[in-house]
Amino acid sequence: MTRPNWADYQYEIYLNGMAGTRPRLPTDLTRLEELAEGTLGPGPYGYVAGSAGDGSTARANRAALDRWRIVPRVLRDVHERDLSVEVLGRRIPAPLALAPVGVMSVMHADAETAAARAAAAREVPFILSSASSTPMEQVAEAMGDAERWFQLYWPKDPEVAGSFLARARAAGYTVLFVTLDTPMLGWRPRDLDHAYLPFLHGVGTANYFTDPAFRQGLAKPVHEDPEGAVRHFLGLFGDPAKTWPDLAFLRERWDGPIVLKGVMHPDDARRAADAGVDGVVVSNHGGRQVAGSVGAADALPRVVQAAGDRLTVLFDSGVRGGADVYKALALGASTVLLGRPYAYGLALEGQAGVDHVIRCVLAELDLALALSGHTGPGSLTPGDLVRESP
Repeated sequence: MTRPNWADYQYEIYLNGMAGTRPRLPTDLTRLEELAEGTLGPGPYGYVAGSAGDGSTARANRAALDRWRIVPRVLRDVHERDLSVEVLGRRIPAPLALAPVGVMSVMHADAETAAARAAAAREVPFILSSASSTPMEQVAEAMGDAERWFQLYWPKDPEVAGSFLARARAAGYTVLFVTLDTPMLGWRPRDLDHAYLPFLHGVGTANYFTDPAFRQGLAKPVHEDPEGAVRHFLGLFGDPAKTWPDLAFLRERWDGPIVLKGVMHPDDARRAADAGVDGVVVSNHGGRQVAGSVGAADALPRVVQAAGDRLTVLFDSGVRGGADVYKALALGASTVLLGRPYAYGLALEGQAGVDHVIRCVLAELDLALALSGHTGPGSLTPGDLVRESP
């Protein structure tokens, strides 16, 4: 694996500026959302940007990260840095992966394929949503041999679930992420106000409509009765009856690492370890599921403590830049999943937009490490942060 100097992206930008070329997208990634709103229609934009209830959980995610402040150290040799980490049995060049984001075709015509190619080019793992607009095999083909992981919305039909897992393994996905915080959709006013749910239009259903087990449950082929296929999809998409013993089903059918996404309570982390899974993602789905939920960064330390050395802990929700990644790593996360910022980058510039977002996040992380006295993520501890009073 090559060892990129991520911070060099800033000098590349400055040198291009000498030739009269400025970045097409902002390097302050918090500005991307406003630009994306001007590009996307109200329905697609609301679907990506919206949150549960009045948005208090999304705001809590940002507030929880902002309360932690980095404490720089000086006169440490940081001229050579290595951001690579080992996570879930594989070495990756930086502690970052692209989170599973569904229905990407509402953001850009090239959809998941463009985002996956951008991730592959930077050797950043790409996590494909089972609710993608592009079949998993097509995304895998676009990525070549690059690291790819698969996220499962656990359906009611065990035949469909088993078929998804078999297809993902055959297509080279190496880690299974099981999203547990969405057995049903949360109350999302932006989507409700626009009466906009992409799945009703057959968007985000590509993996289902191409699946042999799913098709067996249809009275007519998808092309003959697309509305019937959508109804069948809605009937099996989520299953609020699933409980901890059901995890045995997944372990029997997946021989790689299994990570449970949406763990916010330390007791759930302990149960995950007892169930024999490999990791958890501290996540509240970016604030999209439970209005009034605790901010993800506030939940992270207790989950890390409960996990001990029995689980790999990853993190998402509210991350908008490299400083946020730094804080999550210092609080005990091994890798951070990035969601909305790269989705906005995709909406604005396709693959190039996603590439820009990845490079900005990792350049800022690299610089934050160096300027606070660290040569890599491994030396970060909670002692490198202080927590301001709410």
